[in-house]
Amino acid sequence: MTDKTDDLAITLFGELFMADQLARNRISKALPKGMELSHFSVLNHLARLNDERTPAQLARAFHVTRGAMTNTLAKLEWAGHVHVRPDWDDARQKFVALSPSGRQARDAAVASVAPLIGEVVKALGQERVRAVLPVLREMRLRLERDDS
Repeated sequence: MTDKTDDLAITLFGELFMADQLARNRISKALPKGMELSHFSVLNHLARLNDERTPAQLARAFHVTRGAMTNTLAKLEWAGHVHVRPDWDDARQKFVALSPSGRQARDAAVASVAPLIGEVVKALGQERVRAVLPVLREMRLRLERDDS
């Protein structure tokens, strides 16, 4: 890479890191009391899939360790937001599904953060946001490929 490309890359990632930190802080503050961002992320993921996943699949999807995912799932199960059941074919494995309480908690969280996110999109303009999404998506996919 050239010096100009290096500078551009460093500036890009600096902006991404700062935007990520600010967005996480804002969303965390807007979430319902007691819900952490990691909890919301898992509930939202399961709601979008509308299907069961193993803890290992969830850990891979979020690029976290199995231990970290197990901790998050234990808290969600304790709160009644997910159901964890054994795999009837392989007792070593478990499956995680969103409970009705979990769907309600996820919906409440979405309702609390949607206006905040909507304000940002409105301020930037829908067309500009739509224009940047393919670049961000391609970046994410490239980084996921390189991480595998």
